[in-house]
Amino acid sequence: MNSKPPILEVKNLTTCINQVEILKNLNLTVYEGEIHAIMGPNGSGKSTFSKVLAGHPAYEVLNGDILLKGQSILNIEPEERSHLGIFLAFQYPIEIPGVSNEDFLRIAYNSKMKFENKPEVDPIEFFSIVSEKLKIIQMDPAFLSRNVNDGFSGGEKKRNEILQMAILDSELAILDETDSGLDIDALKTISNGINQLMAKDKAIILITHYQRLLDYVKPNFIHVMQNGKIIKTGTAELAQELEVKGYEWLQ
Repeated sequence: MNSKPPILEVKNLTTCINQVEILKNLNLTVYEGEIHAIMGPNGSGKSTFSKVLAGHPAYEVLNGDILLKGQSILNIEPEERSHLGIFLAFQYPIEIPGVSNEDFLRIAYNSKMKFENKPEVDPIEFFSIVSEKLKIIQMDPAFLSRNVNDGFSGGEKKRNEILQMAILDSELAILDETDSGLDIDALKTISNGINQLMAKDKAIILITHYQRLLDYVKPNFIHVMQNGKIIKTGTAELAQELEVKGYEWLQ
């Protein structure tokens, strides 16, 4: 039993979009130092869950609560959720033409510093900070001068998401299908970066379809989501079973 309170506690969460229920009485508890993988068929609510945690305004919470370190965040805006320690890596990272990676990352970093009443950094100081993070994901410094995700390959976009995660040093990272569209080399590089950024005082939620990511980033728990709720929880061996049997046997 973990002596500290959960970093995340989701209680009986029911949500809808356009009056259609997606999540239905979903429960999940995540402690510091844990990696949780969420798997399930298409349309089961996995990506919706990640967006609701991050505070996407399109989703309405009908029932339940989301507690971050014991505090309800239901009425907190996405920006403040980020400052409080939630990071969401998008399944499909967006391109932002006209905004350089370096400026984007520095503004995000300084926004968090301001929230924490810490001194902001100038471009020279920030370059020193980001250069160390680039090494973690084996990213060329030339990426900093390019526009955010503009013309990036799928693997480069996913690396950029992990770079943002490293810069913001978030306590709870939610990675929504970070492995999708990656070749084996890119998968290994990104997995290595995730493993380096994981720490005893942090937690990660991995949303994935495939067991291959879990060969490199070892979860403490695997949850199977179906029809908007978690229907089964197990250890890493559950992913191997799903790889062989699929999801139908759980119905």
